[in-house]
Formats: sequence, structure tokens, C-alpha cells
Amino acid sequence: MTPDAALMELLARVGASKGATVLVSEEELSHWPAAAVKAMKLQKLLVKARPAASVVCPGCEQERVMPVHTLPAGPGKSRSFIVCDKRSDINRVDVPTDRLEQWQVSGAAIAELIGDSLGIRRPEVEATSLGRWEIGIFKGKKHSSHLVLLADDRLTLSFAGHSMALSDVLALVKDRFELDAQLLVRLVDKPIAGGGDKESVTQRRARLKKRVRAEKSKGNNAFLKTIAAEEGISVSRLKQLLMTESQPKRGLARRSAY
Repeated sequence: MTPDAALMELLARVGASKGATVLVSEEELSHWPAAAVKAMKLQKLLVKARPAASVVCPGCEQERVMPVHTLPAGPGKSRSFIVCDKRSDINRVDVPTDRLEQWQVSGAAIAELIGDSLGIRRPEVEATSLGRWEIGIFKGKKHSSHLVLLADDRLTLSFAGHSMALSDVLALVKDRFELDAQLLVRLVDKPIAGGGDKESVTQRRARLKKRVRAEKSKGNNAFLKTIAAEEGISVSRLKQLLMTESQPKRGLARRSAY
């Protein structure tokens, strides 16, 4: 297995789970390329998870998945074992501690890695819907666009009307996973009208309102200017987007009074 193949395997599992947390055992990682695993842990793509509650029992050739029991075995030590109730000649089966170690990865962790790799300041909001993460504003030489990570059977990046598999632009470069930023810049500068992921007006308004609340909580008096710059729009356009349908525009309200 190559480092890129290991990455593709990990991304495929997260995509298949719609971005939910995926667990990978330390034992499995020991068979993956060391350089890839080191980078995954260093960049927090893989984060240490709680020990496994069940494993394949090593007591016989039947290899059943059995629950693990852990008891104290002295100061700072513990003993893990499986109680076998399938055979009369086996009782307790010791399980080495390293077999219980596991790591976790999720769509949110991958979104953080993408933002860090591209130097994008991530919005302080949660995913607007299941399997969708706002990475932030990605700027090209001529245009800029929202960069969104989608998890629907596979992980894809959506921006400027383009949609492409994350595995096509993310790779191990020396000792770190990096995105092909030059390719993304070329694509964002050639937007496709009507293509890619679409953020509804309601979703965008909700996201922008959360950004407003976040900036206000920081004491930022120029919160509208800050957010407008992030979005690549004017302050007046931002005000329009924040206005709910039930709020009449000022000009219309004045005319209706006569």
C-alpha cells in the first residue's frame, strides 16, 4: 500500500459514512505506510479515540468479535481480557493493550485539514446540513468562491460551480498532506454558472447570521465590514442577504405609507 492509497482508503470510509466519525485500529494502521500514518496523526486527521470495547478474540481459529473486559492490575496498570462462553476448554483470553488502541477521523477533521492546508480562515459555524462543511472563501487571482466539503458516498469539494473528488487534489507532499492549490486557483478563476453545490438563500442567511453573532461576541464593531470582505461582497449586499422575507425594504415601506 502506498501513502496515497492509504489516504484514499481513509477518505473513502468517511465518505461512505456521510462524514460521521470512523474508527481505525492501531493494529490496522501498523500495516499502512508509516509516512502516511505519521502525517495523518501530525495534522490531526487521525485523533486518538477511546479503547475498543470489542475485538476479534484471539483464543481460537473461529475469530469471533467479543466484548472486552478491563480491570485494574496494580498502580497505573490494567488487564484486558475476553470471557469465552463458546467453548468449554477456554475461559479467559488475555487481550494485549495495543490491540485495543484506535483512532478516529471525521468529515469535520478533514474540513479543518483542508482549511489549514489552503490557509483559509474557517467560519465559526457548524455544518449547515448533514454531510456538508463550509471551508470558507477560497480566492483565486480573478475570482473567489465558497469552498464546501460534501460527504455523500464519497468526499467531494464544491466551489465556483465545480465539483471534484477530494482524493484527486489531496496528496502526501514530503511529510504533510497538501491540496493542489494551483489547480484549485485555476478552477475558481473559471467559474461554471449553475453547477456544483448550491447553498439556498435560507441556508446562506442562517450561516451569515451566525457569523454576525460570532463577530459581535468578540466585540468587533466593524462586523459587517469583516464579514462582507470574507464573502467578497459589499456591505449593502450583506445587509440585503441578512434581511428576512418578512422585513420590508425601507424604500418600499416609505412608498406604502402614502
